[in-house]
Amino acid sequence: MSVAGLKKQFHKASQLFSEKISGAEGTKLDEVFMDMEKKVDITSKAVAEILSKATEYLQPNPAYRAKLGMLNTMSKIRGQVKATGYPQTEGLLGDCMLKYGKELGEESAFGNALMEVGESMKRMAEVKDSLDINVKQTFIDPLQLLQDKDLKEIGHHLRKLEGRRLDYDYKKRRVGKIPEEEIRQAIEKFEESKELAERSMFNFLENDIEQVSQLAVFVEAALDYHRQSTEILQELQKKLAIRIALSSAIPKREYQSKPVNVASSSDLNGVSSSTSSKISAYHRLKAAE
Repeated sequence: MSVAGLKKQFHKASQLFSEKISGAEGTKLDEVFMDMEKKVDITSKAVAEILSKATEYLQPNPAYRAKLGMLNTMSKIRGQVKATGYPQTEGLLGDCMLKYGKELGEESAFGNALMEVGESMKRMAEVKDSLDINVKQTFIDPLQLLQDKDLKEIGHHLRKLEGRRLDYDYKKRRVGKIPEEEIRQAIEKFEESKELAERSMFNFLENDIEQVSQLAVFVEAALDYHRQSTEILQELQKKLAIRIALSSAIPKREYQSKPVNVASSSDLNGVSSSTSSKISAYHRLKAAE
């Protein structure tokens, strides 16, 4: 950093210290400017938190989000374009039901029902995948761009304005000690920064209908997801109702006890005689000894 740059940084720090500690008055901006700055600040905070909450809405499990974030980062490093998909809870439940439905077999009413519900859960997972893609492309990505470009640019203008305001106030308080040309240049730069910041905030706030449109697209995507999910579940409900009705119409089988398959009495007598003979022979042998 040049000597002039270091000098300017000292001026800013000195003025800021005077305002915070000594209570020195700084140049006040007009109410219209202050109101726009407040709205932009609130919008910036809203966008940051909405981006976080929208991701949680689509991908509730924090462990999966962290794992997928790491996997997708590694894919980018390796040059792999395709990102890993989020394991939807509906799909995981569907896989579980299909697994045990197959194991129970077609003879089991519960097994068949598990298969039907499992297939429906898998379809709902596909619908949720579509919601994820749609919301990311039409809502999250535009908001991210808004944060990375427009709001970042406004923040840059406001920080620059604050720096020039501090420099101007420092020099204004030292009239007579600082050349008039330096004070004049400080005023011009301060006014230039104010105009840039003001114009960027004005244009941003005047075009906030774009953010309203993005919210409308988000709601439409969520509505379409719930509509498709409802259709799948209503269809499944009808299938299960038919299955219950058919199963109820089938006469119940009566339980019949089956005897245990044990050895016959003759076999048992044979075993007993053979065992007795062996015992007698053993005792005779022992007596002979």
